[in-house]
Amino acid sequence: MSRRTRVTSRLSYQMRTAIHDGLLRPGDRLPATRELARRLAVARNTVAVAYERLTAEGYTDGRVGAGTFVSTTGLPARETATGTDATAPGLRPRALWTKLSPWAGPEAAGPSTTAHDFRAGLPDARLFPYDAWRPLVSRELRLSASGAVGYGDPAGHAGLRSALARHIGISRAVRTEPDDVLVTTGTQQALDLVGRVLLEPGDRVAVEDPGYPPARLAFMAQGAEVTRVPVDAEGLRVEALPPDTRAVYVTPAHQFPLGMAMSLRRRTALLHWARRHGAAVIEDDYDSEFRFGGRPVETLHSLDGGRHVIYVGSFSKVMLPSLRLGFLVAPAPLRRALRTAKYATDWHTAVPTQAALARFIDDGLLARHIRRMRNTYAARHHALTSALTGRFAHLTELVPSAAGLHVTAFTRGPLADPQALADHAAGARASGVAIHTLAEIAATRGTRPGLVFGYGSISAPDIEPGLDRLLRS
Repeated sequence: MSRRTRVTSRLSYQMRTAIHDGLLRPGDRLPATRELARRLAVARNTVAVAYERLTAEGYTDGRVGAGTFVSTTGLPARETATGTDATAPGLRPRALWTKLSPWAGPEAAGPSTTAHDFRAGLPDARLFPYDAWRPLVSRELRLSASGAVGYGDPAGHAGLRSALARHIGISRAVRTEPDDVLVTTGTQQALDLVGRVLLEPGDRVAVEDPGYPPARLAFMAQGAEVTRVPVDAEGLRVEALPPDTRAVYVTPAHQFPLGMAMSLRRRTALLHWARRHGAAVIEDDYDSEFRFGGRPVETLHSLDGGRHVIYVGSFSKVMLPSLRLGFLVAPAPLRRALRTAKYATDWHTAVPTQAALARFIDDGLLARHIRRMRNTYAARHHALTSALTGRFAHLTELVPSAAGLHVTAFTRGPLADPQALADHAAGARASGVAIHTLAEIAATRGTRPGLVFGYGSISAPDIEPGLDRLLRS
């Protein structure tokens, strides 16, 4: 078989495959033979013969003076022979990945069309200051278009790292320098980078039980041995930590999903434990900006001085989840390794968005937005907790929580049975109330039956009608 014949056969095969796969749709015009021959660096006659073969087989129609088009009538059956052994096994993932899948929790459920949206973890995107944000992003995109911006520093935009150091220093008393800050594509990447730098396959990582499933998934995906450690009213039970634990992931300011804050006694005990065992503490300080009562919870990072604590934050709840912006603050010995891991993973987070966020923080727009949203969410928190401890107290036992965008309530009475609660929640969703049970979020055996009420996506006047529909249906 001559080279020209082989090229013609290959080209006609690839175009048949594109038609069957829908990449070329019925009625689409194929490139002119001269143009395609130029792009492929082959003779024009080679392309013409391939087109003639497709037309003869019924895949295309030639129209005089117009060109060659994909047939709009019935197409021939797809060929299965590809010149390789069809019985040969294809590629397979490592066995680990057959056991893992994305968390199908409330955050992954997509937008809700109901007015009674009690899904957890979602901010109110309707109230984001788009008019203030848009010019900042546009300015940075113009700079990129002018060639003034190229690839970025894996550690993050210098202006954003400085702004973040100041922001968390003021808002959370986290004392750090810009060099300690690394910008990430959300919290999930921060956890992935920490795992890459600290963990060997088989190392033990402790997580809260019940706790945040995506964090557990991140460590399992790296081959870590993940141990679930129970929580109580004071937070993680430090005495239950296995002695060979290499890292502990906690949400001390607002435990997910139960909502309580870790007590000072328990935070101190955790740091003492980490020092004795040479373990890392990964502090996810999510939702800490929205506190509605009591004294702010001092961060583990500030108590520890940044020796064993890796501080993780994001802007998914404060701003928008779709921005995919987060950060971590790590001890100095980890800086170089984390920067290299970030480079190896995705090089850097989008530079224009980072630069826009730096301006957003430095111009005081972030602080203004947080103050506004704190007042809005405080009103919703009050409306929700008042109803759950008032009219619906016979059905719910509220877990105390003074921060964040959700509260959890254990159920009692007719909703105390796990299956009855699951059926009730499914019926409520069918009637227009977006809600998730504690079991759906925590996926922990033995967890008490309960409901997780998010109030980020529901307005205050809609809360009580939504509870009526949910709990009385």
